Amino acid sequence: MGTLYLVRHGQASFGADDYDQLSELGERQSVRLGEYFAERGIRFDGLIAGTLRRHKQTLAGILRGMQHAGEHLAWDGLNEYDADAVIAAIHPEKLEKPSSPELVKHHFRLLRDGLAQWMAGATSPAGMPSWAEFSAGVAGALDHVRAKHYGQNVLVVTSGGPIATAVSQVLGAPAQATIDLNLRIRNTGVTEFAFTPKRHMLVGFNAIPHLDAPAYKDWVTYA
Repeated sequence: MGTLYLVRHGQASFGADDYDQLSELGERQSVRLGEYFAERGIRFDGLIAGTLRRHKQTLAGILRGMQHAGEHLAWDGLNEYDADAVIAAIHPEKLEKPSSPELVKHHFRLLRDGLAQWMAGATSPAGMPSWAEFSAGVAGALDHVRAKHYGQNVLVVTSGGPIATAVSQVLGAPAQATIDLNLRIRNTGVTEFAFTPKRHMLVGFNAIPHLDAPAYKDWVTYA
């Protein structure tokens, strides 16, 4: 049996011109998760990450917190969908920056609708793969882990979309469940699978034990 830890990146820069950049809090979340792994004596035989900046920054923070150095495998099939493109496919008018709670809610309502239409094949967001291609990229990463790391601990750093897709694939859940899972995943949330060469089994979803103390109550974020 092996253990796969899927980690969502730390808080990024939601509402900024460049989302793909960890905030100061996102960096602290990442380091804290690495400290937690070190405190529990958890070490990794394999390191894999998407190729987005926030993925690499989060992995670097985790390794810093663990006081560990290591090379990782870059896997572009673990990159997130383009939320702006998903929304633009159903709402071509320019959106205001989500600078208020109302605008944030509006953004995520559109995102939920856009994801549903993309997954159903009703839209083709600009510059993005089809839903089938996106899903295949995630499945390929899971296949790689089973084939190459049986009996080992593996850390994967990615985004909410690929994590929700992986969970849905393992559980055989419908597309709507994938969307619901996706939009609840917390920054540096840990999803754990046990795996054999034939399959993955869900052990835990979206856990943040590294932030489970009063000192970190303001560190829990979703974007």
